[in-house]
Amino acid sequence: MQSNVQANVQSERGAQARKLERARASRDELAERIARHVSEDGSLEAAPGLFLSRSSLPTPVYRVTEPSFCVIAQGSKEVLLGKKRYRYDASHYLLVSAGLPLVGHTIAASKERPYLGVRLVLDPAVVTAVLIEAGLLASRTDGAVRALAVSRLDASLLDAVVRLVRLLDAPNDYGVLAPLAAREIVYRLSLGEQGGRLRQIAVIGGRAHRIAKAIEILRRNSDKPLRIAVLASQLGMSTSGFHHHFKAVTAMSPLQFQKELRLQEARRLLLAGDVDAATAGHQVGYDDPSHFSREYKRLFGEPPRRDVERLRGAAASRLDPLASGSHFS
Repeated sequence: MQSNVQANVQSERGAQARKLERARASRDELAERIARHVSEDGSLEAAPGLFLSRSSLPTPVYRVTEPSFCVIAQGSKEVLLGKKRYRYDASHYLLVSAGLPLVGHTIAASKERPYLGVRLVLDPAVVTAVLIEAGLLASRTDGAVRALAVSRLDASLLDAVVRLVRLLDAPNDYGVLAPLAAREIVYRLSLGEQGGRLRQIAVIGGRAHRIAKAIEILRRNSDKPLRIAVLASQLGMSTSGFHHHFKAVTAMSPLQFQKELRLQEARRLLLAGDVDAATAGHQVGYDDPSHFSREYKRLFGEPPRRDVERLRGAAASRLDPLASGSHFS
């Protein structure tokens, strides 16, 4: 009896060791492939909706990102949504289920061991189809779910990511096999603890979908005055209910959300070099240049002109993710 117990324990330990070795080999391969495709700091859309990123310095990134699945092969990153911080690394993944203005910061990054990451944009149509086929769409809850979370990355999910990135070296195969790998990733995510957030991405009714629709309306009309009562009425919600559920999903009030959208668009305009600070502020909805400058400094740490000069200086010495239009990943 005792010998059987010992044999079972040894078998479990062996299986766990093989699982860890498999994950380590997958991470090493993923890191090698990302480094090969992105040889300098920055971000590359290696295929439609598939972004590879590299950073050799701890770098802040301000981005409005669409629903995405993010994996780190090497290094770590911290993401700020509202006042809550989310940290993830090579053993964890980040899932974003709505278009959000995020502040990211690579933490563990150096020239010897640069940060290397992958971001897969999640197509709502694909997510919906996979959930329906798996019989998981009907199991959703109608409550508001925070649109961002970090979870442990298991070996099977990591393996699917590696196979997707591996296909970049076989262009003829990519068009046929990449959609299958992406569907597998969605399926494995749906079986884990983030299934509720995946259902939030799906084209379905309920409060979560209405908040997603509100986010899209705000993104399209970020330069226009925000009338919360009108927007709530359009969505078939009370003003208080809309405000409560919007904050539950985005960790921000609608007004704060719109403000961050405006400021990030203004930064993009300034970096493009076609407008001055006052004009950029006016184009995104600020009538008072001094008010715009104060809000800009509050978010980005410096006034518009100084911030842009700093970013352009960084871009002159290396490929800067912010100045080069890279994507959050």
